[in-house]
Amino acid sequence: MSTRRRYYGGTGDPYSRQGRGAGTGRFKFMLIIGLLMAGYQAFKYYTNTQTNPITGEEQHVQWTPEQEKAIGLNSAPQMAQQHGGIHPDERARASVTAVGNRLINNSIVRRSNYDYNFYLLRDDRTVNAFALPGGQVFITAALYGRLENEDQLAGVLGHEIGHVIHRHGAERMAKSGFIQGLIQSVMIGSGGDGSIAQIANVVGSYSSMKYGRDQELESDDFGVRLMIEAGYDPNNLIGVMDILEEASGGAKRPEFQSTHPSPENRRAKIKEAIEKYSG
Repeated sequence: MSTRRRYYGGTGDPYSRQGRGAGTGRFKFMLIIGLLMAGYQAFKYYTNTQTNPITGEEQHVQWTPEQEKAIGLNSAPQMAQQHGGIHPDERARASVTAVGNRLINNSIVRRSNYDYNFYLLRDDRTVNAFALPGGQVFITAALYGRLENEDQLAGVLGHEIGHVIHRHGAERMAKSGFIQGLIQSVMIGSGGDGSIAQIANVVGSYSSMKYGRDQELESDDFGVRLMIEAGYDPNNLIGVMDILEEASGGAKRPEFQSTHPSPENRRAKIKEAIEKYSG
């Protein structure tokens, strides 16, 4: 009597020829679906472009400028509330508004179609400044109180105006949707393989980080241009980098793991921009 093992199986038996064929067929089908979805996401992202009226850049964005303004205005009260509301010092608030308006009225920004508002927030613990799409610009009391002069304030606000002009918020939303669509395509194409999905998410995360660093450097460059056009000393923006580094406690991470460029890199790029726009 033979002792050789025999395997009996149908479609559910992995050892059967029929089972292997069904598994392979399903994998190929899911792979094709994943590739088609990825192709659609790429087509939608790369064909949806608008020309930036200030920079002349062709950008992958979905929002119109009017939508950006509406989003910014509707979100501004909530963002202010998250930082303790508007600062009660009227004189300090007026100073922020005056510097912001000087930057706008004496530079290329005056040609933009955005409605700018500048807010000094009550938050005295978070050293930060940020901008919403469409022209809503914020600075916290914690950062405002560390600035040494009006030129540094102009550097901070000019940087944030740069984010608005370059439509970074709209760009990031469009790219985030593209990356998430690709990740879903990979997950479907892999048949739900958890390890592949995890790798795809990590790649997507680092891609978004790199994009954020490029935006920061672009806004630094534009901020230098605004400062010079409005009559401020752009070298003071380097001092702002010193303040931000000191506020972070000197903690450093590898640049590829950070949403912002390293302070050394930003200082070097700012110096290059000063030379470029001063010449």
